[in-house]
This record gives sequence, structure tokens and C-alpha cells, in this order.
Amino acid sequence: MDEQTIYEKMRLELRRGVLVLAVLSQLQQEHYGYSLRKNLADKGVDIDEGTLYPLIRRLEKQGLLQSEWRQDDKRKKRFYQLSEAGEQMLERLQKEWFEVSSTLSSLLKGA
Repeated sequence: MDEQTIYEKMRLELRRGVLVLAVLSQLQQEHYGYSLRKNLADKGVDIDEGTLYPLIRRLEKQGLLQSEWRQDDKRKKRFYQLSEAGEQMLERLQKEWFEVSSTLSSLLKGA
């Protein structure tokens, strides 16, 4: 396996670990799937539909999101937003992220 392939696999693995936090952070405001995907992409987090929709369904099954079908622009769309449990989880994960990020920054500065 060449160096570029190894890099790409590790890069994807690293990004995969932060997708839940990215999605939860953006669902503090209501979004439907496409608007969420576009919002994330506009902020530098590209996520394909095959990853996003299963993730959203899993988060909803875990009680972290609430959703409702509504008519929008003559089409039915499912809108998602954090539930109360999702808001609490986001707060806890943010705290963990900042601690891990701080630790890693210290480690990498010493590398």
C-alpha cells in the first residue's frame, strides 16, 4: 500500500470520529437532510449522503434528535433538531472534545 493510500485511510478514520459532534452542533437549529449536509459542507465538513442519513437515523433512535415531516416548497421534508437529551449530549461531547484537543495540541507541540 502506498503512502498516499495510507494517508487517505487514516484521514478518513480521523474525520469519521468527529462527524457525530459536527452533526449535533449544527442541529441546534432545525435542518432537513440536504440543508444539514450543505451547511456542514459550507463550514468545511464534507459528508456524503450514505454516511449522513444513517448517522441521523441512529442519533434519532438513540433519542438525541427529534424529527417531523413537513411540507416545504411543495415537497414533504423531514426536519431534524436536537432533543433535550441531544442538547445534553452535545454539551458533554463538546467538553470532551476541548479536553482531548488541548491534550493533543500539547502532545503535537512536543513532537
